[in-house]
Amino acid sequence: MQVANEQTVLGDFDDASVDYYGATTRMYRDGDRFIMQIGNASGDLEEFDVSFAFGVEPLQQYLTDFPDGRKQVLPFAWDTRAPDEGGQRWYHLYPDEEIRHEDVLHWTARYANWNYMCAECHSTDLRVGYELETDTFNTTWSEVSVGCEACHGPGSTHIAQASGGFDDRHGLQVDLDDRRDAAWIMNPETGIAERSESVVTQQQPESCGRCHSRRGVIADPYEYGKPLLDTHRLALLEEGLYHADGRILDEVYVYGSFVQSKMYRAGVTCSDCHNPHSADLHTGPDPNDICAQCHLPTKFATTEHAPGNDCVACHMQDEVYMGIDPRRDHSFRLPGTQSDPDHYGAAIAAARSGQVDVMAAKNRAYPAVARATLLTLLRAPFEDDEVALLDGAVRDPDPLLRFAALQALHAAPPELRPSLGAELLADPVRSVRIQAALTFVESRDLLPLDAARAYAGAAEEYRQALLATASVPESMTFLADFEFRMGDNGQAIEYLQHAIRLDPRLAVARHSYGLALVRERRYDEALAELERAYELEPGNARFAYVYAVSLNSLGLVKEARAVLAKASEDFPGDSDIQSFWRLLNQ
Repeated sequence: MQVANEQTVLGDFDDASVDYYGATTRMYRDGDRFIMQIGNASGDLEEFDVSFAFGVEPLQQYLTDFPDGRKQVLPFAWDTRAPDEGGQRWYHLYPDEEIRHEDVLHWTARYANWNYMCAECHSTDLRVGYELETDTFNTTWSEVSVGCEACHGPGSTHIAQASGGFDDRHGLQVDLDDRRDAAWIMNPETGIAERSESVVTQQQPESCGRCHSRRGVIADPYEYGKPLLDTHRLALLEEGLYHADGRILDEVYVYGSFVQSKMYRAGVTCSDCHNPHSADLHTGPDPNDICAQCHLPTKFATTEHAPGNDCVACHMQDEVYMGIDPRRDHSFRLPGTQSDPDHYGAAIAAARSGQVDVMAAKNRAYPAVARATLLTLLRAPFEDDEVALLDGAVRDPDPLLRFAALQALHAAPPELRPSLGAELLADPVRSVRIQAALTFVESRDLLPLDAARAYAGAAEEYRQALLATASVPESMTFLADFEFRMGDNGQAIEYLQHAIRLDPRLAVARHSYGLALVRERRYDEALAELERAYELEPGNARFAYVYAVSLNSLGLVKEARAVLAKASEDFPGDSDIQSFWRLLNQ
């Protein structure tokens, strides 16, 4: 991230223009100003000054400042590649669909908001500074781009050490020396190098994963040196994010694929391959050379093993993001895992269809992220072997398994939950504690004494985790649901009102607000909100059912029957809708 000026802006602002679904955007200069004239939040043309350039290669994006402290990412990026590679051109980040001004993906909306979406990973010592009451940002940083302290922690300890003598970490708050005194020694029989000493720590993936993972912030400000799950909530191998076999699908970055790899479990860390300060490969631009450090070329760089002699083509398949940016999967998998019945991908594919293999979820030969994913795909009511599986998972040494087990238990009957994992309310890892607060919210009165004492602290951490992303309406909706379950309907209503102010078209917030108003006996207002949710998301069976029930409860039987008539056709497999439809027609 760089202040926009003559040296940093790479795009063509020499009175360039781009057409996008009938609308023309202009890029031009006015003295020192770089200007993009583009449709605003109302769809009208407006001039926006470029305040920052964002990125270098293969593309550069541009930010503009809004009066309320927001920085928004303009939707046209500059392709910085050479002309013979198709570059040196403007292109829209959504070239194949028209993003209109009322769309949640419009560049003025929250998903293009730098403060929430981008800032943590592109500036140093960032403080988001979101004000809930005014819906404004006062975002600050120590360095506008990524500096030393972004990874190594505050430099004050370094200064103190320089004044009074040095320790073996050179005064750095975060120790990123994963190698220690170990070396990689080639095994001539297998052709694969082995670590000379057992793995003590893998702090680099934990630190790099802060930005190189699909995750959500749960601690603001960031706490250096903590496990990644202590500061962020990690995405598992979820449908829509990953292929069933764990290969990258959506923009999930590197961490989630790397921790699946045999290399990670063998002790390989980020700087074994990459220069951490440039991200370049240690051996130069040819990936085969970096692979040859640990994989004997005479065994693997042969036509018998790989006719094309291209390691990454087979073992690190790529996906293209941001229109022109190919990024490689880092699970270093063998080709053909998609169809291998013994690979955990087969178990995840089956589980996505409702058939969870308990033995696969117990298989410690599988990476923890795959086993955790299988746990979250369990569906209540649980069979005896599934309860036993969860009982073991809540006591697993890996926090990802404990976290996933609690997610699964959240769907269990409240009376079952306290018997499994209540001690995790005092877990040493924050992600686990806050998931425990959510899982046990409805059964907190049934908790054992020690767990009951820990509940208040975990509940407050859950609140603070969601308030860390209070500019996101979904966060406020989740927080409102939690407060309702805690018995504070008034606070829930305040959070839902804020969510609706942030996004009036968010159907789930409207629906939840309607239910909260029912509890306050404000029935006419409630019905209006439930109707709005139904209109915004007509494909949601639950919204249709609740709206019909509400109409019927207020004596609007004819209207209820009309809604149910359509819903019974749209959702033939929904038992609640079908039962209510039969009841109204008796």
